[in-house]
Amino acid sequence: MKYKTIRGTRDILPAEASGWQKIEAAARDLFKTYGYGEIRTPIMEETGLFVKSVGEDTDIVKKEMFSFQDRGEREITLRPEGTAPIVRAYIENNLASVEPFQKLYYIGPMFRAERPQAGRLRQFTQIGVEAIGSNSPALDAEVIMVMAKLLDSFGVKNYTMKLNNLGCLEDKKKLSGTLKELFTGAEISAVLCDDCKRRAGTNPLRVLDCKVESCKAIVRKHFKEIKFLCDDCKKHFDDVLKFLDLTKTKYVVDPYIVRGLDYYTRTVFEASCESLGAQNAIGAGGRYDNLISDMGGPQTGACGFAIGVDRVLLAAGEGSGQAGSGRIDVFVAPLGEEAYAKAFLVLADLRGSGIACDIDYENRSLKSQMRSADKLKARFVLIIGDDEVKKGEAALRDMQTKEQVFIGFDNLAAAIKGKIG
Repeated sequence: MKYKTIRGTRDILPAEASGWQKIEAAARDLFKTYGYGEIRTPIMEETGLFVKSVGEDTDIVKKEMFSFQDRGEREITLRPEGTAPIVRAYIENNLASVEPFQKLYYIGPMFRAERPQAGRLRQFTQIGVEAIGSNSPALDAEVIMVMAKLLDSFGVKNYTMKLNNLGCLEDKKKLSGTLKELFTGAEISAVLCDDCKRRAGTNPLRVLDCKVESCKAIVRKHFKEIKFLCDDCKKHFDDVLKFLDLTKTKYVVDPYIVRGLDYYTRTVFEASCESLGAQNAIGAGGRYDNLISDMGGPQTGACGFAIGVDRVLLAAGEGSGQAGSGRIDVFVAPLGEEAYAKAFLVLADLRGSGIACDIDYENRSLKSQMRSADKLKARFVLIIGDDEVKKGEAALRDMQTKEQVFIGFDNLAAAIKGKIG
């Protein structure tokens, strides 16, 4: 029997992994610049954590979580998103007593039982930040800026940053009540999709960002503007926009951005790339000022976002699985038994000097070894034959210029480092 990957998961092979590594490295560099520290949480949590935080009537909890009962009869869920575990860690480890204001980032896999499609798998990787301990609108602006700069550094072009203001809990209740009355009316309810018919009664805000075209048309026809925001929430959002304008961060205000998680309040945002089709969101986030206290922690504000790496690779045009910039600097090509022993020693010395290199293990011809070096995108090939061993030197061939020079064995590492730069 041949085993295959589970539907909705995939292997990331070496030729493609270099793209992931570039994204992760760029993210870590940017997070360091903005003062964010890495946090790593388990991929498994108690199911109740997500039910309470994300919301019992959300699509994630109702339809998308991978949940099971373990041998101790505990209800366990593979994490579908990153915020709730980090809030749990913030409270459990009493981080507020160490420093009330924490700026954290994470990189790791999430799991949702969705219908697999391009950029939307059942196991997917997210990069995100959570800034916990401040109600300042300047923090909202910074988090949005960080997401925009990340997308820029990843090479994503033509994305749109969409912002909206959901208001505080009381504002959201007022809006939800109005939307519920609107969407449960017989005329409108009759033409909504089945999911939105359910949402209209349980979580009417979610109807606003339904991706079904018929529902989108209904929403835009009947929902123009509802005055539900209190003065404090209006000012907070105005200040967020002011800070973004000061830094020339591009955005558009979109009243249909609500996000699918119940904990969001005030500022919410989403970056979308139209080239990805209907599921075009590549990153999203917002403020969640009540989640920490709802989970048993202190009353404090927080803001964060998550970016889907799979979708970023598609948007940046790096999802094809083509080889990256090269796995090694030098391919060592020995010719002959005596030469192989010397080449193996040279290989160890080069690696000890921090030079990425590899060697042929099958005693193949030089032509075959050159083909291997080309596939590995090696910058140089170091040719060592029995004659070279006797002369105390090796032939170094530049795979780009095809130039070949002879270098003494005692000077190989220094010479190659100088050429690599």
